[in-house]
Amino acid sequence: MSASTAWLILGLGLGPLVGSFIGLLSLRLPQGRPVIWGRSACPACATPLGVPDLVPILSFLALRGRCRHCRAPIPRRYLSLELACLCLAGWSLAVHPGPLGLAGAALAWQLLLLAVLDAEHFWLPRILTLPLIVTGLAASLIPGQGAEWTGPAWSLLGAALGFLSLALLGLAYRRLRGREGLGGGDAYLLAGGGAWCGAAALPTILLIAAGAGLASVLVLKAAGRPVRAQDPVPFGVFLALGIWLTWLYGPWGG
Repeated sequence: MSASTAWLILGLGLGPLVGSFIGLLSLRLPQGRPVIWGRSACPACATPLGVPDLVPILSFLALRGRCRHCRAPIPRRYLSLELACLCLAGWSLAVHPGPLGLAGAALAWQLLLLAVLDAEHFWLPRILTLPLIVTGLAASLIPGQGAEWTGPAWSLLGAALGFLSLALLGLAYRRLRGREGLGGGDAYLLAGGGAWCGAAALPTILLIAAGAGLASVLVLKAAGRPVRAQDPVPFGVFLALGIWLTWLYGPWGG
């Protein structure tokens, strides 16, 4: 077995496990419930779940999407996130075989959780964005990235510039309009993107995020859903997309 195949198997094996944990975090963090302590239980009958009920993907399929005890439907978010993390790991390791690809899978998993929280709650907690910055700085030490815009110095500069750019933009908007235009978590998220992708990648991240955000508004309008200028937008979702694609394929012109 080649080394790249071994890394791929590891990433694909970890993906569903991480996806199941992300499903748990996405529900418990907004509710302020403990994450590490406390057994998983059926949300309908509160029966604690055993190991056979918690095997990612396979348990859902074996139980046909229903609780073993009360037959209530199992939330499909778990299966969706488990499959998503599996696919993201495969995507990352296909583009960057080896340890760098596994690091990219870790990035994707972090971004997925942040995107879910922002989409559902307009919330990018620092308990998640700060580790994104730290893991980005650590990933910059992995050899084999193969581009002049990568490395610890670019990573550190990217984190600093990423945070300052959106923090100052948010401050300027608040001074000019008298209301919040950007959530404080967006600046920390872009700092994480700068740490992972490097300072030179920040314009690409922002262009992808802005383009994706505009496209989503146009799609909503085409579907007949009213979109007002004062409606909140989960910009973190689009930032996460920009960070992910930029990390995978590099900045435009890079």
